[in-house]
Amino acid sequence: MSNIYAERIDLLRALMRKNGWCAVIISGSDPHSSEYVAPRWQQVKWISGFTGEAGDVVITEDHAGLWTDTRYFIQAAKQLPGTGIELHKTNVPDQVLIPEWLAKTQKKIHRIIAVDGLCQSVSAIEEIEEAFVSAGKARPCIVGIPDMLDELWTDRPAIPAQPVTLLSDVYTGSSRSERIAWLREEIQKRHCDAMLITALDEIAWLLNIRGSDIEYNPIVLSYLLITPSDTRLYIQKSGTPDEVTAATFAALEADDVRILPYDAVLEDLKAFEGELFVDKSSLNYCLHEALSDCGYIAGESPIILKKSIKNATEIEGMRKAHIVDGVAVVRFLHWLEDQIKAGKTVSEWDAAVQLGKFRSECPDYRGDSFETISAWGEGAALPHYVTPNDGSTKIGNHGLYLCDSGGQYLYGTTDITRTVAVGPCTDLEKEDYTLVLQGHIRLAMCIFPKGTAGCQIDVLAREPLWRRYRNFGHGTGHGVGFYLNVHEGPQNIRQGFKNQPLLPGMITSNEPGLYREGMYGIRHENLILCVDAGVSDFGRDWLKFETITLCYFDTAPIVRDLLYKDEIDWLNKYNESVYQTLAPHLCADDARWLRQKTLPI
Repeated sequence: MSNIYAERIDLLRALMRKNGWCAVIISGSDPHSSEYVAPRWQQVKWISGFTGEAGDVVITEDHAGLWTDTRYFIQAAKQLPGTGIELHKTNVPDQVLIPEWLAKTQKKIHRIIAVDGLCQSVSAIEEIEEAFVSAGKARPCIVGIPDMLDELWTDRPAIPAQPVTLLSDVYTGSSRSERIAWLREEIQKRHCDAMLITALDEIAWLLNIRGSDIEYNPIVLSYLLITPSDTRLYIQKSGTPDEVTAATFAALEADDVRILPYDAVLEDLKAFEGELFVDKSSLNYCLHEALSDCGYIAGESPIILKKSIKNATEIEGMRKAHIVDGVAVVRFLHWLEDQIKAGKTVSEWDAAVQLGKFRSECPDYRGDSFETISAWGEGAALPHYVTPNDGSTKIGNHGLYLCDSGGQYLYGTTDITRTVAVGPCTDLEKEDYTLVLQGHIRLAMCIFPKGTAGCQIDVLAREPLWRRYRNFGHGTGHGVGFYLNVHEGPQNIRQGFKNQPLLPGMITSNEPGLYREGMYGIRHENLILCVDAGVSDFGRDWLKFETITLCYFDTAPIVRDLLYKDEIDWLNKYNESVYQTLAPHLCADDARWLRQKTLPI
């Protein structure tokens, strides 16, 4: 039986022969280098059937490959058979990334590599060119074709244009005028005349606007150009705004923000005169080519670091969001336990829907912050498992259930994973559960000198596992936005070296895990706020973490003898704080249940 994805690859190869392309790169991103993309730019899914959030495809005349990281190996192994696409693993020893692979395999003297110029960043193009030079070969000819797959993808979704809303200064703690003034100072420091902003979360943060052009991400499809006297917002909704968007545009225009059509940015950049500052990591190749005559100065956007350091208003909002979110998750876990004890059938999908219902009862809830991962048994062994709405696994009355979810609220974003026992567990499940929790607690308790980067403390979360020759393939922590993207930089906590210190005000996840293929998965995740920890005689300022997520850790599967006294003390204190904070917001029945779940061990 024919495979639809194999057929699409055949059609693409015919297009390649017609145009003389020796290779085509299909990016998993969009014109703004977004991690999550709208249906229009889910090109990797269309060509391969792979549904993971991170993956790029390369097609040549005799090879088709998908490059993705450790989070998606099992998923890719299930989705790629029959497509003719080979899995290329990244974030593993001896990995061969796309640039090096192309430089090694492309033998022709005249190498023409085609990319969708809108969806390939300049940084990615430069890495390909550098790989060829490093291999002693001439630079390839890279052609950027906007919407390259349009000829084949006949029912391709339209560019999204959802309503644009204002986010009040009451929630953000600073106005768009203040933020624009700050950015103009930063532009001056770089001896530039203007800055082009292409990352969607940066634009939303700077202008205090939110939208829903990409599911789960409250951002607006747009570009932003800031000059000393002019602010231009290029946006898809500029033509026929709805009532909500029209009110937002009126407020923006009152603050001297000009509203222009999304596509007008290309012509304006071609006509731009002066020193323009851009961040190449989110600048697409088409915009780069539009700037080829005037050129630009490249560097990391100053907005990335600024928005990662939450101000006092944002921090209080995030704390509030975790109270209302904690109430929803506790109610959900109580409901799930009651259903299973009563012998009722609950699927993974049923559970995810019910959690969403509990969250939606908060009037400030604005949707989930990512697709809920609701998994029991072997599905939980996939770190980014996609819970199917049809035919999802029924949650059993034994073993471990994992739920990774989050909410968007007017005053914050949450991301929480809880793994709970839904019945008797094996000795191995209990041991794995306890070791992962031990790593989580060690990171949460960490005190470290100012200037420490996340990669320098990542080992704290892994050491209990490493000691028993166990590990997990994903990062331990990522930054989290303020009613914005659930993943943001510049900080992280992972093994890869990144010289970005953790700073007071940064909110990062703490989420070690362990996954046994075909059996089960475990992850314990809280969000942690970096705060001052005082000074010492050693002449250094010290920092620590404040855990802001509020939901109990299930103590039933814990092997107590594996934990040290200070770790048990931390766990008991944390669970008690969860009860004391959430009980006043729960009904009497839920509060009594939570009291039992938070008793000290």
